[in-house]
Amino acid sequence: MSLDVDVHHTLGSFTLDARFTAPPGVTALFGRSGAGKSTLVNIVAGLIRPDRGRVIVDGTTLVDTGRGIFVPKHRRRVGYVFQDSRLFPHLTVRQNLLYGRWFANKSGGASGDFASVVELLGIGTLLARRPESLSGGEKQRVAIGRALLAKPRLLLMDEPLASLDEARRAEILPYIERLRDEAGVPILYVSHSISEVARLATTVVVLGNGTVTAVGPVADILPLADADDGGSVIDAVVARHDEVFQLSMLSSRAGDLQVPKLAAPVGAPVRAYIRSRDVMLSLTPPQDISALNVLAGTIAAITPRGAQADIRLDCNGAALLARITSKSVERLALVPGRPVHAIVKSVSFERS
Repeated sequence: MSLDVDVHHTLGSFTLDARFTAPPGVTALFGRSGAGKSTLVNIVAGLIRPDRGRVIVDGTTLVDTGRGIFVPKHRRRVGYVFQDSRLFPHLTVRQNLLYGRWFANKSGGASGDFASVVELLGIGTLLARRPESLSGGEKQRVAIGRALLAKPRLLLMDEPLASLDEARRAEILPYIERLRDEAGVPILYVSHSISEVARLATTVVVLGNGTVTAVGPVADILPLADADDGGSVIDAVVARHDEVFQLSMLSSRAGDLQVPKLAAPVGAPVRAYIRSRDVMLSLTPPQDISALNVLAGTIAAITPRGAQADIRLDCNGAALLARITSKSVERLALVPGRPVHAIVKSVSFERS
Protein backbone atom coordinates (compact mmCIF):
# COMPACT_ATOMS: atom_id res chain seq x y z
CA MET A 1 0.00 0.00 0.00
CA SER A 2 1.66 3.22 -1.16
CA LEU A 3 1.35 6.73 0.24
CA ASP A 4 1.71 9.71 -2.11
CA VAL A 5 2.05 13.15 -0.51
CA ASP A 6 2.54 16.50 -2.24
CA VAL A 7 1.39 19.34 0.01
CA HIS A 8 2.09 22.98 0.76
CA HIS A 9 0.83 24.64 3.92
CA THR A 10 1.67 27.74 5.95
CA LEU A 11 1.19 28.03 9.72
CA GLY A 12 2.22 31.48 10.95
CA SER A 13 5.88 31.91 9.99
CA PHE A 14 6.36 28.18 9.27
CA THR A 15 5.90 26.75 5.78
CA LEU A 16 5.60 23.05 5.01
CA ASP A 17 6.41 22.08 1.42
CA ALA A 18 6.64 18.28 1.34
CA ARG A 19 6.63 15.82 -1.51
CA PHE A 20 7.32 12.07 -1.34
CA THR A 21 6.06 8.60 -2.24
CA ALA A 22 6.37 5.78 0.29
CA PRO A 23 6.07 2.05 -0.46
CA PRO A 24 4.45 -0.50 1.88
CA GLY A 25 5.96 -1.01 5.33
CA VAL A 26 6.97 1.43 8.05
CA THR A 27 7.75 4.90 6.72
CA ALA A 28 9.56 7.05 9.27
CA LEU A 29 9.19 10.82 9.19
CA PHE A 30 12.52 11.79 10.69
CA GLY A 31 13.86 15.20 11.67
CA ARG A 32 14.50 17.60 14.49
CA SER A 33 11.70 19.17 16.54
CA GLY A 34 10.01 21.84 14.47
CA ALA A 35 10.90 20.22 11.14
CA GLY A 36 7.22 19.76 10.25
CA LYS A 37 6.70 16.08 11.08
CA SER A 38 3.54 16.47 13.17
CA THR A 39 2.07 19.04 10.77
CA LEU A 40 2.53 16.61 7.90
CA VAL A 41 1.04 13.65 9.74
CA ASN A 42 -1.95 15.79 10.82
CA ILE A 43 -2.55 16.67 7.16
CA VAL A 44 -2.59 12.96 6.30
CA ALA A 45 -4.96 12.34 9.23
CA GLY A 46 -7.35 15.08 8.07
CA LEU A 47 -6.83 17.25 11.15
CA ILE A 48 -5.34 20.03 8.98
CA ARG A 49 -6.56 21.07 5.54
CA PRO A 50 -3.50 22.04 3.48
CA ASP A 51 -3.38 25.27 1.49
CA ARG A 52 -2.78 23.21 -1.62
CA GLY A 53 -1.70 19.75 -2.67
CA ARG A 54 -2.84 16.16 -2.53
CA VAL A 55 -2.66 13.02 -0.35
CA ILE A 56 -3.30 9.61 -1.90
CA VAL A 57 -3.34 6.32 0.03
CA ASP A 58 -3.26 3.12 -2.03
CA GLY A 59 -4.88 4.89 -4.97
CA THR A 60 -7.61 6.50 -2.87
CA THR A 61 -7.50 10.31 -2.94
CA LEU A 62 -7.95 11.82 0.51
CA VAL A 63 -6.95 15.37 -0.43
CA ASP A 64 -6.74 17.12 -3.79
CA THR A 65 -7.16 20.85 -3.46
CA GLY A 66 -7.11 21.32 -7.22
CA ARG A 67 -10.20 19.10 -7.58
CA GLY A 68 -11.85 20.27 -4.38
CA ILE A 69 -11.46 16.90 -2.62
CA PHE A 70 -11.07 16.77 1.16
CA VAL A 71 -12.26 13.55 2.77
CA PRO A 72 -13.34 14.23 6.39
CA LYS A 73 -11.11 12.64 9.02
CA HIS A 74 -13.81 10.25 10.25
CA ARG A 75 -14.17 8.78 6.75
CA ARG A 76 -10.46 8.28 6.00
CA ARG A 77 -10.00 4.95 7.83
CA VAL A 78 -6.74 6.26 9.25
CA GLY A 79 -5.74 5.08 12.73
CA TYR A 80 -3.86 7.58 14.89
CA VAL A 81 -1.67 6.81 17.91
CA PHE A 82 -0.52 9.95 19.75
CA GLN A 83 2.35 10.60 22.16
CA ASP A 84 -0.09 10.15 25.03
CA SER A 85 -2.47 7.21 24.78
CA ARG A 86 -5.72 9.26 25.07
CA LEU A 87 -7.65 6.31 26.44
CA PHE A 88 -11.07 6.88 27.96
CA PRO A 89 -10.40 6.83 31.72
CA HIS A 90 -13.92 5.70 32.64
CA LEU A 91 -13.77 2.62 30.38
CA THR A 92 -11.93 -0.67 30.90
CA VAL A 93 -9.24 -1.80 28.49
CA ARG A 94 -11.75 -4.13 26.82
CA GLN A 95 -14.24 -1.27 26.40
CA ASN A 96 -11.55 1.03 25.01
CA LEU A 97 -10.62 -1.63 22.46
CA LEU A 98 -14.24 -2.25 21.48
CA TYR A 99 -14.65 1.48 20.91
CA GLY A 100 -12.16 1.13 18.06
CA ARG A 101 -14.11 -1.78 16.60
CA TRP A 102 -17.29 0.32 16.78
CA PHE A 103 -15.60 2.84 14.48
CA ALA A 104 -14.83 0.08 11.98
CA ASN A 105 -18.49 -0.87 11.84
CA LYS A 106 -19.59 2.77 11.50
CA SER A 107 -17.24 3.26 8.54
CA GLY A 108 -18.50 0.13 6.85
CA GLY A 109 -15.29 -1.83 7.43
CA ALA A 110 -15.27 -5.40 8.65
CA SER A 111 -15.11 -6.02 12.35
CA GLY A 112 -11.53 -6.40 13.56
CA ASP A 113 -10.26 -9.68 14.99
CA PHE A 114 -10.35 -8.82 18.67
CA ALA A 115 -8.56 -11.95 19.87
CA SER A 116 -5.69 -11.67 17.39
CA VAL A 117 -5.08 -7.99 18.22
CA VAL A 118 -5.09 -8.76 21.95
CA GLU A 119 -2.58 -11.59 21.37
CA LEU A 120 -0.41 -9.50 19.03
CA LEU A 121 -0.01 -6.75 21.64
CA GLY A 122 0.13 -9.00 24.72
CA ILE A 123 -2.72 -7.24 26.54
CA GLY A 124 -4.95 -10.19 27.41
CA THR A 125 -4.31 -9.83 31.15
CA LEU A 126 -5.20 -6.13 31.05
CA LEU A 127 -8.74 -6.34 29.66
CA ALA A 128 -10.59 -5.81 32.95
CA ARG A 129 -8.39 -2.95 34.15
CA ARG A 130 -8.85 0.79 33.74
CA PRO A 131 -6.22 3.10 32.23
CA GLU A 132 -5.23 4.64 35.57
CA SER A 133 -3.80 1.29 36.69
CA LEU A 134 -1.67 0.77 33.56
CA SER A 135 1.97 1.67 32.94
CA GLY A 136 2.83 4.06 30.13
CA GLY A 137 3.89 1.20 27.88
CA GLU A 138 0.70 -0.74 28.58
CA LYS A 139 -1.42 2.31 27.78
CA GLN A 140 0.33 2.75 24.44
CA ARG A 141 -0.22 -0.91 23.56
CA VAL A 142 -3.93 -0.52 24.28
CA ALA A 143 -4.03 2.67 22.19
CA ILE A 144 -2.42 0.81 19.30
CA GLY A 145 -4.94 -2.01 19.68
CA ARG A 146 -7.85 0.43 19.63
CA ALA A 147 -6.50 1.97 16.41
CA LEU A 148 -6.01 -1.46 14.78
CA LEU A 149 -9.54 -2.58 15.63
CA ALA A 150 -10.88 0.39 13.66
CA LYS A 151 -9.54 -1.48 10.57
CA PRO A 152 -7.42 1.41 9.26
CA ARG A 153 -5.98 1.48 5.76
CA LEU A 154 -3.06 3.41 7.28
CA LEU A 155 -1.75 3.73 10.85
CA LEU A 156 -0.22 7.03 11.97
CA MET A 157 2.08 7.01 15.00
CA ASP A 158 3.22 10.44 16.18
CA GLU A 159 6.24 9.85 18.45
CA PRO A 160 4.37 7.17 20.44
CA LEU A 161 7.38 6.52 22.70
CA ALA A 162 8.33 10.14 23.40
CA SER A 163 6.59 10.28 26.78
CA LEU A 164 8.00 6.95 28.00
CA ASP A 165 11.15 6.32 29.99
CA GLU A 166 13.85 3.98 28.68
CA ALA A 167 12.42 0.91 30.40
CA ARG A 168 8.93 1.47 28.99
CA ARG A 169 10.35 2.11 25.52
CA ALA A 170 12.19 -1.20 25.68
CA GLU A 171 8.92 -2.83 26.76
CA ILE A 172 6.84 -1.59 23.83
CA LEU A 173 9.34 -1.69 20.93
CA PRO A 174 9.04 -5.46 20.39
CA TYR A 175 5.27 -5.09 20.06
CA ILE A 176 5.65 -2.37 17.42
CA GLU A 177 8.05 -4.71 15.60
CA ARG A 178 5.41 -7.45 15.69
CA LEU A 179 2.86 -4.94 14.44
CA ARG A 180 5.14 -4.12 11.50
CA ASP A 181 5.87 -7.77 10.70
CA GLU A 182 2.49 -9.40 11.32
CA ALA A 183 -0.42 -6.94 11.20
CA GLY A 184 -0.08 -6.02 7.53
CA VAL A 185 -1.05 -2.37 8.13
CA PRO A 186 1.26 0.28 6.63
CA ILE A 187 2.57 2.71 9.23
CA LEU A 188 3.65 6.34 9.02
CA TYR A 189 5.89 6.70 12.06
CA VAL A 190 6.97 10.13 13.34
CA SER A 191 10.23 10.27 15.30
CA HIS A 192 13.35 12.29 15.96
CA SER A 193 15.05 9.28 17.56
CA ILE A 194 17.70 7.71 15.32
CA SER A 195 17.60 4.48 17.34
CA GLU A 196 13.83 4.07 16.87
CA VAL A 197 14.09 4.69 13.16
CA ALA A 198 16.99 2.24 12.88
CA ARG A 199 14.98 -0.46 14.61
CA LEU A 200 11.53 0.03 13.09
CA ALA A 201 11.60 1.76 9.72
CA THR A 202 11.80 0.32 6.22
CA THR A 203 11.67 3.70 4.47
CA VAL A 204 12.92 7.05 5.80
CA VAL A 205 11.61 10.50 4.86
CA VAL A 206 13.92 13.17 6.23
CA LEU A 207 12.35 16.56 6.99
CA GLY A 208 14.27 19.76 7.61
CA ASN A 209 12.67 23.19 8.05
CA GLY A 210 9.44 22.03 6.41
CA THR A 211 11.09 20.47 3.36
CA VAL A 212 11.78 16.85 2.44
CA THR A 213 15.55 16.58 2.07
CA ALA A 214 15.87 12.82 1.44
CA VAL A 215 13.66 9.77 0.84
CA GLY A 216 14.62 6.13 0.45
CA PRO A 217 15.31 2.75 2.04
CA VAL A 218 16.54 2.92 5.61
CA ALA A 219 19.90 1.39 4.69
CA ASP A 220 20.59 4.22 2.24
CA ILE A 221 19.05 7.19 4.04
CA LEU A 222 19.64 6.56 7.74
CA PRO A 223 23.37 7.35 7.70
CA LEU A 224 22.56 10.64 5.94
CA ALA A 225 19.71 11.41 8.34
CA ASP A 226 21.93 11.08 11.40
CA ALA A 227 23.40 14.51 10.75
CA ASP A 228 25.06 14.85 14.16
CA ASP A 229 27.04 11.64 14.03
CA GLY A 230 26.60 9.79 10.76
CA GLY A 231 26.73 6.04 10.76
CA SER A 232 26.70 2.79 8.83
CA VAL A 233 24.08 0.13 8.10
CA ILE A 234 25.35 -3.47 8.16
CA ASP A 235 23.13 -6.35 7.01
CA ALA A 236 23.58 -9.40 9.20
CA VAL A 237 22.03 -12.75 10.13
CA VAL A 238 21.52 -14.21 13.60
CA ALA A 239 24.06 -17.08 13.78
CA ARG A 240 23.35 -18.30 17.32
CA HIS A 241 22.40 -17.28 20.85
CA ASP A 242 24.56 -17.58 23.94
CA GLU A 243 22.15 -18.29 26.80
CA VAL A 244 24.87 -18.15 29.45
CA PHE A 245 25.93 -14.59 28.73
CA GLN A 246 22.63 -13.53 27.11
CA LEU A 247 24.27 -12.59 23.82
CA SER A 248 23.38 -13.04 20.15
CA MET A 249 26.08 -13.81 17.60
CA LEU A 250 25.58 -12.15 14.22
CA SER A 251 27.27 -12.97 10.96
CA SER A 252 27.85 -10.21 8.41
CA ARG A 253 30.10 -9.44 5.46
CA ALA A 254 31.98 -7.01 7.69
CA GLY A 255 32.66 -9.73 10.27
CA ASP A 256 31.04 -11.34 13.31
CA LEU A 257 29.27 -9.23 15.93
CA GLN A 258 28.29 -10.08 19.52
CA VAL A 259 25.34 -8.10 20.89
CA PRO A 260 22.86 -8.26 23.77
CA LYS A 261 20.46 -11.13 23.08
CA LEU A 262 17.91 -10.34 20.38
CA ALA A 263 14.35 -11.64 20.30
CA ALA A 264 14.96 -13.13 16.86
CA PRO A 265 15.43 -16.77 15.81
CA VAL A 266 18.64 -18.19 14.41
CA GLY A 267 18.78 -17.41 10.70
CA ALA A 268 16.72 -14.24 10.99
CA PRO A 269 18.05 -11.23 9.05
CA VAL A 270 18.76 -8.10 11.07
CA ARG A 271 20.03 -4.67 10.17
CA ALA A 272 22.76 -3.29 12.40
CA TYR A 273 23.17 0.48 12.64
CA ILE A 274 26.56 1.61 13.93
CA ARG A 275 27.07 5.28 14.72
CA SER A 276 30.39 6.70 13.62
CA ARG A 277 31.05 8.08 17.10
CA ASP A 278 30.82 4.52 18.47
CA VAL A 279 33.75 3.31 16.37
CA MET A 280 37.39 3.55 17.50
CA LEU A 281 40.39 2.71 15.32
CA SER A 282 43.54 0.79 16.09
CA LEU A 283 46.54 0.01 13.89
CA THR A 284 47.03 -3.38 15.56
CA PRO A 285 44.56 -5.99 16.82
CA PRO A 286 43.49 -4.68 20.25
CA GLN A 287 43.94 -6.87 23.30
CA ASP A 288 42.53 -6.83 26.84
CA ILE A 289 39.61 -4.46 26.07
CA SER A 290 35.99 -4.64 27.17
CA ALA A 291 34.52 -4.10 23.70
CA LEU A 292 33.29 -7.37 22.18
CA ASN A 293 33.36 -6.37 18.52
CA VAL A 294 36.46 -5.69 16.45
CA LEU A 295 36.22 -5.56 12.65
CA ALA A 296 39.19 -5.60 10.29
CA GLY A 297 39.13 -3.14 7.44
CA THR A 298 41.02 -0.84 5.11
CA ILE A 299 40.71 2.94 5.01
CA ALA A 300 38.79 3.87 1.85
CA ALA A 301 38.51 7.64 2.35
CA ILE A 302 39.14 10.42 4.87
CA THR A 303 36.84 13.45 5.00
CA PRO A 304 38.00 16.34 7.25
CA ARG A 305 35.34 17.95 9.48
CA GLY A 306 37.22 20.72 11.25
CA ALA A 307 38.67 19.28 14.45
CA GLN A 308 37.33 15.87 13.44
CA ALA A 309 37.42 13.60 10.44
CA ASP A 310 35.13 10.93 8.99
CA ILE A 311 37.01 7.74 8.15
CA ARG A 312 35.25 5.43 5.69
CA LEU A 313 36.40 1.83 6.00
CA ASP A 314 36.05 -1.09 3.61
CA CYS A 315 35.38 -4.14 5.78
CA ASN A 316 35.38 -7.01 3.29
CA GLY A 317 33.07 -5.07 0.98
CA ALA A 318 30.85 -3.58 3.71
CA ALA A 319 31.19 0.14 4.43
CA LEU A 320 31.81 1.30 8.00
CA LEU A 321 32.14 4.92 9.10
CA ALA A 322 34.24 6.13 12.04
CA ARG A 323 34.47 9.69 13.33
CA ILE A 324 37.70 10.53 15.17
CA THR A 325 39.71 13.65 15.91
CA SER A 326 42.00 15.18 13.32
CA LYS A 327 44.79 14.81 15.87
CA SER A 328 44.24 11.04 15.92
CA VAL A 329 44.38 10.95 12.12
CA GLU A 330 47.79 12.60 12.23
CA ARG A 331 49.08 10.65 15.22
CA LEU A 332 48.18 7.30 13.62
CA ALA A 333 49.33 8.47 10.17
CA LEU A 334 46.02 7.35 8.65
CA VAL A 335 45.82 7.40 4.86
CA PRO A 336 43.60 5.64 2.29
CA GLY A 337 44.70 2.05 1.78
CA ARG A 338 46.03 1.57 5.31
CA PRO A 339 44.67 -1.49 7.17
CA VAL A 340 43.10 -0.81 10.58
CA HIS A 341 40.94 -2.48 13.20
CA ALA A 342 37.56 -0.93 14.04
CA ILE A 343 36.45 -1.29 17.67
CA VAL A 344 32.64 -1.08 17.78
CA LYS A 345 31.24 0.12 21.11
CA SER A 346 27.49 0.11 20.45
CA VAL A 347 24.99 -1.15 17.87
CA SER A 348 21.29 -0.49 17.12
CA PHE A 349 19.11 -2.99 15.30
CA GLU A 350 16.14 -3.37 13.03
CA ARG A 351 14.61 -6.65 11.89
CA SER A 352 14.89 -6.77 8.09
